[in-house]
Amino acid sequence: MRLDKFICKSTEFSREQARELILGGNIRVNGEILTDPAKQVHENNEILFKGSRLKARDSRYIMLHKPAGSICSNVDENYPSVFSLLSFDRVDDLHLAGRLDVDTTGLVFITDDGRWSQQIISPKNQCYKTYLVGLRNPVADGVVQQFASGLQLQGEKELTLPARLQIITPQQVLLSIMEGKYHQVKRMFAAIGNKVVSLHRQQIGDIALEPGLQPGQWRYLTPDEVSCFSSPSL
Repeated sequence: MRLDKFICKSTEFSREQARELILGGNIRVNGEILTDPAKQVHENNEILFKGSRLKARDSRYIMLHKPAGSICSNVDENYPSVFSLLSFDRVDDLHLAGRLDVDTTGLVFITDDGRWSQQIISPKNQCYKTYLVGLRNPVADGVVQQFASGLQLQGEKELTLPARLQIITPQQVLLSIMEGKYHQVKRMFAAIGNKVVSLHRQQIGDIALEPGLQPGQWRYLTPDEVSCFSSPSL
């Protein structure tokens, strides 16, 4: 991870304070003074501050049931941030592993492990996100194949990657996609002349939103759940 992030994760310093320490030549990595806050370091490196070796705190991995009317942002804006639902210290160290629109509900992951979240976000890792979608109009014939073949979204040069569509009722479907383009689900159905009226993410990869977790509630992921998304070392 970045050196400045490692300092924050192993001390009580803020990101700004960590940068000042690094730029001031106060951090030694494997015997060498480093002054670049963006320098990548590994947990096995010997990283010293005032002669003492630093050790990063364990990463945190959280499942949260996002309620409608909240935003996937680190700060409150026109709507409250999902981070305001978390009740512990150093929330500022965390980030979202994929966002949802303000009116979309369901599963989000929150963590301070950037490489772990990249396993979820990057399309090349083919991590499917599954949504329960309510539609204004009944699904037309042939739509399942259209989604599997890729759709041309307005303003996009490339077709969407293959998506899995399962029809539950004429106006309710399960959609699994491995991308995260801006308003992608809504734009996909707009591309076939339909409109999304409700949207709920119920699964990411092999992990489904816990049924008993009510909107606004959260819990830590178990070690087995964390391991579903392999993360290289720091």
